[in-house]
Amino acid sequence: MNQLKQTQKMGVKVKLSTLWIIVMFNMAFADILSFITPGFMKDIVEGTMEIQVNQGLLLVFAILIEIPIMMIFLSRALSYKINRWTNMIAAIITIIFVIGGGSAYLHYIFFASIETICLLIIIWNAWVWKNGVE
Repeated sequence: MNQLKQTQKMGVKVKLSTLWIIVMFNMAFADILSFITPGFMKDIVEGTMEIQVNQGLLLVFAILIEIPIMMIFLSRALSYKINRWTNMIAAIITIIFVIGGGSAYLHYIFFASIETICLLIIIWNAWVWKNGVE
């Protein structure tokens, strides 16, 4: 019970930043496990994936993955008003990326579920955050 009270006292900026860290770790490990899925790397090398992997697609993925990476810092650094809206918009974009770029592998569904829950918590915390009060 004491831990719960301590978490509730945690500042909003720290909560948001920590949730972005959790999202990033889940994204990274979902990808790592996908790489060791039988046949996955072979499909990439042979170009037999459902989509054509090229420099443009990789750049888009890099930009989308950079959003949660930057939000770890920006959640702590931005001013109240900008912070709220940036977190909500970044979380929505990231949810679309996670769900839209997903696969039917059970490990991916698990990680994507955790990521989506964390992103919804980010949106909620940013939405109810009032007057810059930590």
